[in-house]
Order: sequence, then C-alpha cells, then structure tokens
Amino acid sequence: MTAKLKEYFPMIREKEEVLAEIRKDSTLHTKFKSWTPEQQEEFLNLCTGVKGLKLLYDGFFKEIMNPEYVPKRLDDFLSHMLCQKVTILKVLPGDSTRIADESSLLIMDIVVELEDKSIANIEMQKIGYLFPGQRSACYSADLLLRQYKRIKGETNKNFSYQDIKNVYTIVLFERSPKIFHTYPSHFYHFFEQKSDTGLEMELLQKYLFIPLDIFQKRQQNESINNKRDAWLTLFSNDNPDMIIKLITEYPEFQEIYEEAYRICLNIERVMGMFSEELAVLDRNTVKYMIDEMQNEIDEQKHTIDKQKYTIDEQSHAIKEQSQTIAKMQKEYHKSIANTIDILRSLNLSDAEIIARICDKYQIQESQVLPYF
Repeated sequence: MTAKLKEYFPMIREKEEVLAEIRKDSTLHTKFKSWTPEQQEEFLNLCTGVKGLKLLYDGFFKEIMNPEYVPKRLDDFLSHMLCQKVTILKVLPGDSTRIADESSLLIMDIVVELEDKSIANIEMQKIGYLFPGQRSACYSADLLLRQYKRIKGETNKNFSYQDIKNVYTIVLFERSPKIFHTYPSHFYHFFEQKSDTGLEMELLQKYLFIPLDIFQKRQQNESINNKRDAWLTLFSNDNPDMIIKLITEYPEFQEIYEEAYRICLNIERVMGMFSEELAVLDRNTVKYMIDEMQNEIDEQKHTIDKQKYTIDEQSHAIKEQSQTIAKMQKEYHKSIANTIDILRSLNLSDAEIIARICDKYQIQESQVLPYF
C-alpha cells in the first residue's frame, strides 16, 4: 500500500525513517510511548501512506480549506454541495456565543458571504449532536438576524426586506446522529420551508445535512460518480486505492494531498495534531455516550410514565366497574327480597314462593333460602 501512494506522493517517508526521527527527540519519544500500540500503528500508517490521511484532522483541514489561503477550493466545494455556482466574497466574523463544548466538536465553523449576498454557515462536525434540527434552526435564525442588523445599519433609511438574502446552514457529520441512519440509502438531505397549498414564498432559511459516515458506507465498491462525490470522498475515505482512484479521475485533488503530506514531514507538528485528535475524540466520545445514555434514560422514563398512566387509568376503570357490579348486586338482592314480600302478601306458601323465585331469577333453591 505504501508503495502505491509513494508513486504519487514521493515525500511519503518509510516507517523506520519516521521512527528514527521520533527516537532522536526524547519529548516526541515519550509522547509516542504514551500511546497504545493500536494508536502508534495508526499514527505510523498515517505518516507512511499505509492508509490515507484523515483530512478532517483539525491541523490538516484548516490548512487545505482555509478560505483566506485557497478561496477557490471552498468556492468549488460549496458549488457542488449546493448545486449552484458559488463565489465567496468574504469571510464574516464567527459566532462568539458558541459554547466551549460545542466548539470542541467542530472541525470547521465558518460564515461566508456569497456572490449573490447570501450567507452560508459551513460546519464540519466530528460527532453529531443529539438534536441537529433544533440546534441548526437556532443558528440559522441567528445568522438571519445578524444579516438583517448589518444590512439595516449599512442602508439606514433606504432599508428594504428585499435586501435580505438566503441563509444556508450546511453541516457535514463525520459521525452522524442516529436519526440519519434511519435513511441508510441517503447522504444528502436538503431542507427548506414550503407551503402545504403550493403557494410559493421565499422564506430564506435553507439547510443541508451530509452524513459522511453514511456516504462512506454507500460508496464501498462503488465509483466516484461526480464532483460532489469526489469532494465527499476526499473528506471521508482513507483507503489508498480509493485515494488513487480519486486523484486519477480528479487530478486537482492531488495538490491537496501533497500539501497535507508536506505537513507530515514535520513530525513534531503532526504528532501534536494526532495527540489533540485523540484527546478530543476521547473527551467527546464520552460526552456523546453520556448524552446518548441520558437520551435513552429519558425515553425509558417517558415510556414508564406512559405505562404508569395507562395502569392508573385501568385501575380507575376497574374500580368503577367494581362499584358498578356491587351496585347491581345490591339492586339484584333488593329485587329478590321485594318479590318475596309481594308473594307473601298474596298468602302463598313458602314452598310456592321459592318455586316462583327460582323460576323468575333462574337460581337454585339453596340460593333463595338465605332470603327467608
């Protein structure tokens, strides 16, 4: 595998060369030894081309997709994600209200203004949040409000709501939430507000969710069908054969890998990136698992509460039925007693009364005797 990628990226180093450089520096050697054997192997595979680079690592991604360094790349990426020609005019200030725990889950979070003055917020998430819909709606609303305030401030008295343009919230998940896995055949989910009557009105807020893990599963043994697939392959697949296929069909991506492999020549830097990835993954995997467990606990509690409500309703119904039965039994006994009194007033004998009661109520003589 190493030889395969080395034909395209001659700067890739051999395993012994990488290990020799690590051993020369006591700090790097100590850090390397602190990793598990599996983590050491993963790191060496990354540096030596046994497996392809994980370009969603923070250090790689910010270099190869920075809109200030390589704006045309993000233009092309967004054009193929949104299925329309996109040109980024400028990068807008980020959202200072991000919670620290949230930002640690993000690989990229940038806000850009497009050529038609639309706003796009693009996120790459390591681990999907439990409620991407509600969360994305909040950030979309915030972006819309920020655009409104900015344009109103710039135009002053000449402000018109027609100056407000579309707001796109684009989220790519490295590991997507469970809800996306209920649609295992789909990796591209575009949302916009529509009327149930067919009436068309521009309501500005658009959403695009792309679960890269589902894309990768679908792509196994499949070809790269178009440029959109090519971009998603770049960020989701570390199989050397697929990487070679990608850069053969779309040579422009070879330059991206070359930039990333040049970063790998700095062992200290790439070890720092790898250590940070391990720390973030551990921290957020635990947090994600706790959130998932809490969600399951909440669902179980809801189910238990619902069952308890059903049991309470059934108990109430049983109690009402018992009261009804007791009332009917009381009226039944009273009816028999009243009938006996009427028959006695006719001066009938006890034997004749018993016979008539047995016949009227379809009961045995032994059941009538207690009434005498």
